[in-house]
Amino acid sequence: MSRDPSAPDPTPRRSLDQDADGGELVSDVLAALRPAGVVFDCDGLLMDTERCWTTAETAVFATRGLPYGPAEKGRFIGKSVPASALMMAEVFGEPGNEAAIEAEVLDRVEDVLLREAEPMPGALQLVDLLRPRVPIAVASNSPRAVLDVTLTRAGLTDTFGAVVAADEVPVPKPGPDLYLAACELLGVPASQCLAFEDSTTGVSAARAAGMAVIAVPSPEHPALGADLELDSLAHPALVAWAASL
Repeated sequence: MSRDPSAPDPTPRRSLDQDADGGELVSDVLAALRPAGVVFDCDGLLMDTERCWTTAETAVFATRGLPYGPAEKGRFIGKSVPASALMMAEVFGEPGNEAAIEAEVLDRVEDVLLREAEPMPGALQLVDLLRPRVPIAVASNSPRAVLDVTLTRAGLTDTFGAVVAADEVPVPKPGPDLYLAACELLGVPASQCLAFEDSTTGVSAARAAGMAVIAVPSPEHPALGADLELDSLAHPALVAWAASL
């Protein structure tokens, strides 16, 4: 990622949206970012899928007579499906049943995604602005089958120069493999690329790959460690920045 040496250093990682002069500070930080490539997370960042996953996971818990609330959700958000299934097996007292639990979750979530998933505010506009200006990709902690369903629902199946799913790399997020693979497919060094994320797990993955990160976390699940936190992909300064590249 090339940065203007005269521009403010974006390394203070806090939510500038919360400052009284946040608009100017956000613009200043963005002005220093001139990426050679951009890689998006998908779930919770481009697409509002978390509630779909919550619906599926709630049903899986309910079949075992267990509640599924914010505390349970907080344990699974941002994690890969195999990692979540392993944790569920522990919670359910079903050691060795991870594969069946994973299949159950995937069957339920694919059905909900096809019916209910919607783009996050500003996501489609930002993708449309960046696509002709810089190579773009998706690096998702979802498996390929779920990712394809989600992108189909969004109308984004032929939009990105690269799309990498969790089951296509040795180690999913928070490891760097997904981001490194996406950048390699784009033909751009990860150090020159910008990641968009919504979770601490994803931010850690992008950081491990050597990338700068903009996070748009949910209020309930802050994304720690990003260069910049915004409240939406529709933030006016972000839209203006994308149009200026």
